[in-house]
Amino acid sequence: MQWKLPLLVGLIVLGTHVCSCKFVDIDKNLKDFASAVEYAVFQFNEDQEDEFAYKFLQVHRSQRKRLTFIYLMDLEMGRTVCKKHDEDIDNCPLQEGTEEKMVRCTFIVDVRPWFSQFSLLNSTCVERRW
Repeated sequence: MQWKLPLLVGLIVLGTHVCSCKFVDIDKNLKDFASAVEYAVFQFNEDQEDEFAYKFLQVHRSQRKRLTFIYLMDLEMGRTVCKKHDEDIDNCPLQEGTEEKMVRCTFIVDVRPWFSQFSLLNSTCVERRW
């Protein structure tokens, strides 16, 4: 019985060390990360009152929480001439002049790849006008 207490303490200490739930940099070309980016942009467009779609332009940060499929991403997106439910938004030209808008967003997306399930946990965006 006395040996169980040191074992329990050791497992707790080791568990907190091994399960360090920090975000770490990852390759932005990973399949699950790319899917999470696509989902985040889709959700951004769905949540906007703007009738025009925004398209993904650039990844500024790509990270994953250790031992999970929770991704943190900083994305730059631009407002297109296409409506948000049009086909092939990726090939739509960006708006120019007074209608031109860019946003930089940070998203946290939880991915369950074995179920093809996504959840947007957090999003923060800042609009930039040129």
